[in-house]
Amino acid sequence: MRRRLPSTAALAAFEAAARHGSYTGAAEELAVTQSAVCRQIAALETFVGVKLFRRGRRGVLLTEAGQAYGRVVRARLDELERDTLSLMSAGSGRGTLELGVVPTFATEWLLPRLPDFHQRHPDITLNLTTRIQPFLFEGSGLDAALHAGGAPWPGTDSLHLMRESLVAVASPGLLAQRLPGRQRLRADDVGRLPLLQMATRPQAWRHWFEAQGVQVEGDLAGPRMDLFSMLIAAASRGLGAALVPQLLAEPALREGRLRVLLPAAAGRAGTARRPTARAAAVAVVRHRPGLSNRPRRHCLQSAGSSQGRGEPPASGHGDGAGGARRRPQGPVSDLPTAADESRR
Repeated sequence: MRRRLPSTAALAAFEAAARHGSYTGAAEELAVTQSAVCRQIAALETFVGVKLFRRGRRGVLLTEAGQAYGRVVRARLDELERDTLSLMSAGSGRGTLELGVVPTFATEWLLPRLPDFHQRHPDITLNLTTRIQPFLFEGSGLDAALHAGGAPWPGTDSLHLMRESLVAVASPGLLAQRLPGRQRLRADDVGRLPLLQMATRPQAWRHWFEAQGVQVEGDLAGPRMDLFSMLIAAASRGLGAALVPQLLAEPALREGRLRVLLPAAAGRAGTARRPTARAAAVAVVRHRPGLSNRPRRHCLQSAGSSQGRGEPPASGHGDGAGGARRRPQGPVSDLPTAADESRR
């Protein structure tokens, strides 16, 4: 049966006009005339039988149906563009790895190590996509994911990368203001500070205090943030104490913007995962605990493929670091860095 699909030219004109809120802006982006954009959108409205735009005092405005359709069209065009670029890259003889990452770990740990990886593997293109919540690999377009936590993930292989080490930190200014003259802190001293909370680990502080043998009233209260980078920035500016992975806080600790309040506590495992079914090569890094040690890198090569693609993996809860699972079939060979992050 013939598909009922509008032309890609009409969809591109509609998506650009919806994003710009202007036919003129869409025309400039697409390098066509404004009348050409008008014709494409009119043809699309005729095709779907629904008004997508209405005239406003300062140009065109999306109707309610146009807003909903615009979100869908934008996502589909993005996917189509990504898949087309991946196909073009594969046709050029370069392997492509689509990797899901959590933001803070990717920024602070993975990206600084990519120049070494690219130098050793110039034939692999590594694309990074943010994933801060658990997800299904099917339909994600991802080959693998770096995430925190060791919970079962059906249909995936994993490889442990590192153990997360959580530290309680605060700015020297906040400590001087709230705990003047204290050089050696106790856990109950930390409980007197404003506590910054990780949105995806709502009981992190409670567990930390329990491990220290104390109970603190209000240990679940405080501003909640989605990323460890936000917590580190907020703590650096004196907004409160934060519980964060030590490797992510290292720059702020070295620069003196933060101070460790008490010794580190064990956190989650950092993991790299990929779907079991997909045959592809996946580059991941096995990292020894601590940034002072040079990571050991390994390439996980699944049977039946020499291209740098794997099945869609997932990123777990958190902005931290940890481990990974892999299919037991592929050979393991030394190679430089790839990375992992965890986030909540």
